[in-house]
Amino acid sequence: MDHPFVDCGHEEGDGVNGGTSRDGLAISNFLRQHDLVQVQWVTLSPGKSGTPQRDILTLNESFVTVQETSMRSAAREIIRFDRPMAIVGGGAVDPALLCELAERGVALVGADGGGDAIGAAGLVPELIVGDLDSLNDRAGWAARTRVIHISEQITTDFQKALYSTAAPVTLALGMTGRRLDHTLAALSAVLQYAPQRRLVLVDEVDVALAAIGTQAFAAKKGERVSIHPLVPIRFVSSGGLRYPLNGLLLEPGGLLGTSNEGTGERVEIIPADATPWLLILGKERLWDLIGPVRQD
Repeated sequence: MDHPFVDCGHEEGDGVNGGTSRDGLAISNFLRQHDLVQVQWVTLSPGKSGTPQRDILTLNESFVTVQETSMRSAAREIIRFDRPMAIVGGGAVDPALLCELAERGVALVGADGGGDAIGAAGLVPELIVGDLDSLNDRAGWAARTRVIHISEQITTDFQKALYSTAAPVTLALGMTGRRLDHTLAALSAVLQYAPQRRLVLVDEVDVALAAIGTQAFAAKKGERVSIHPLVPIRFVSSGGLRYPLNGLLLEPGGLLGTSNEGTGERVEIIPADATPWLLILGKERLWDLIGPVRQD
C-alpha cells in the first residue's frame, strides 16, 4: 500500500553548510539552566561610519561552531536503528502511547530523564543518552540497558540523542509541555536536524512533521492542517486547503498558517525551496507519518 504522505523534497545529507569567517569580535552568550543551553553567536563589525554593527550569524554558521565544539572532544559512535525510533524526554508523555509504540516495534530511546518516563510505563528503553543529570538510578539502568553519558554542556539532551542515533523515522515525545524553555529548545533542534532526518514532534494533541520540500496527502473536509514557519519560507502553491498558500511568505512574527483546513481534496503543499517548516496535524495522524514498521 502506498504511504499516505508523500515527501517529495527530503533528501539525506549532513544538513550543515560550512561556516564563513568574519572580522570582528565573536561573543558567545551561554545560558545554562538544568539541561538547557541556549547559544547565541554575535559579531561586532564596523559599519560605514566606523560604528560597530550588531550582526547575528546565520543558523548554519552558528551551528557549525557549536557542533564542532561539542563533537571535537571525542569521536562518538552512532547507534543505528533499522526501524522507527522514539526519543523520549522529560516533558508530558502518554504512557499508553509509549506502550503502543513498543508493541508496534518502535525503538524507545530515553533522553536523560526520559529513560525514567519509559520505565514508568513499564518498559525498558533500548538506549539512554544524555548528560544524565536528570536520570534516577543510573547504575540500575546501566545493568538493564545501554547507557551513554555525554558530558558536554553545549547541547541539550534532545540534541545529544539526535547526534548519537540514526533511524528512518524519528519521533520526539516529552520535548514539549511543562517547561516553555525546553519546548523552544526542542523547536530549535527540529530546525537544526530537519535536513538530516525525518523528524516528528508528538505532544498531547498534535503531531508536527519537520517537512522539507513538497508534501502531499489525503485530508478530510474540515480537517485541521496547520503550516508553521520555523524561519521565513515562501510557498509556491498549494491545493486542497481552504486558505491557499499560493505565493505567500510565512514567517515568525509575520504571516502564519495556523488552523488551515482541508477541503476534502488531496492536499499538496509546494514551498519555493528546501527551508524546513512544520506540518501540524491531529495526533490521530501519527501512524500515517510513521508509515509501516518492520516487525521482528
